Amino acid sequence: MKAAICFEPGKPLEIRDVTIDKPGPREVLIRTAATGVCRSDLHFVDGSYPAPLPFIPGHEAAGIVEAVGDGVTTVKPGDAVVTCLSAYCGHCEFCVTGRMALCTGQDTKRGPHQHPRLSMDGAPVNQLLNLSAYAEQMLVHEHACVAINPEMPLDRACVIGCAVTTGAGAVFNAADVTPGETVAIVGCGGVGLAAVNAAKIAGAGRIIAIDPVADKRALAEKLGATDCIDASADGAAEQVIELTKGGVHHAIEAVGRPASANMAVKVLRRGGTATILGMMPLAEKVGLSAMELLQGKKLQGSLMGDNRFPVEIPRLVEFYMRGMLDLDTIIAERLPLGRINEAFDALRVGDSARSVIVYN
Repeated sequence: MKAAICFEPGKPLEIRDVTIDKPGPREVLIRTAATGVCRSDLHFVDGSYPAPLPFIPGHEAAGIVEAVGDGVTTVKPGDAVVTCLSAYCGHCEFCVTGRMALCTGQDTKRGPHQHPRLSMDGAPVNQLLNLSAYAEQMLVHEHACVAINPEMPLDRACVIGCAVTTGAGAVFNAADVTPGETVAIVGCGGVGLAAVNAAKIAGAGRIIAIDPVADKRALAEKLGATDCIDASADGAAEQVIELTKGGVHHAIEAVGRPASANMAVKVLRRGGTATILGMMPLAEKVGLSAMELLQGKKLQGSLMGDNRFPVEIPRLVEFYMRGMLDLDTIIAERLPLGRINEAFDALRVGDSARSVIVYN
């Protein structure tokens, strides 16, 4: 199969022929239909987050099951599926207490003494985030994918695997937004736009989109934002506080920059909660002052929106099918695999929403 490989951080990905193994026990072979271009991949490709080389990035995908290994019970050949990087073992402490996104089990990976799932010229190619989705096929554990409504367009379904699961999960799970509460979304890329849409579905009373790019603010307004603030303007945080008469109940950071995390904290009202979704530089820290702690403000992280994806991804698909979840607005363009580096360059500039790689 063809796949995009990172051989050296900071260098363009190379399209190469890669050998993919047959599915073993509990494994699923998927023909990839579409893969979203997510900033999380960019962190690994650019080297700001470590990953063993060489590797195939890509973690936001949808496709059709081609074959399954022994013991697979959740999907079958011909099923349309969405993959998710938060593969779960089902029996570690986090899984059995309902926090599947934090799973620490290793059952979903092949061991060091087993034949690799991916190889090139006889040498292993590392699988990133359990998936490696910038490829014509994926070989994953059955707990890294879920069957969906076969009528769902797969070029839309792919973005549910990360951007929508993360952004909507932050609203529904991590923040647990109550109807009528005020929500600020800091950063209106794919994840942030999904959070805006989810806040509308959740019945938020006021949804404030904060982003320096005018086109992204316009998309946020289309998806349900009641107010839009230019993040680069002087006094942006003060504008939010004035609009809400004291600050927001929930602020969701969806960029991964220290300035946006600090913005999320700054716009909170007394008792408000800031939820950080973005992958910030590893050495960075975000905090609350002593006075903010005394005011009952809270700061939390959230991995993949605290998702329980086998249940939530099919629900999000149905939200789309019923016209409640607007994935068409989130997706900016569709490109072939050969243009993956162009998609990453656009992501580095940060002016567009979600790009999607599609496969024939």
